[in-house]
Amino acid sequence: MSKILIVEDETPLRKALVDTLLNEGYEVLEAKGGAEGIATALAEKPDLILLDLLMPQVSGMQVME
Repeated sequence: MSKILIVEDETPLRKALVDTLLNEGYEVLEAKGGAEGIATALAEKPDLILLDLLMPQVSGMQVME
């Protein structure tokens, strides 16, 4: 099963993505911001990361670096 990490600071959008991907049979991880996304990605090694680029504190561009 593929593991997908969603890094999104807007809760309604994050929850919609999580629900959709879970219904499609994916294992889904979620992070509320860039710093949490980095920590989760390093710990869990997801197959795919869906990343919001415009987030406060640690932006999506910083996460990609």
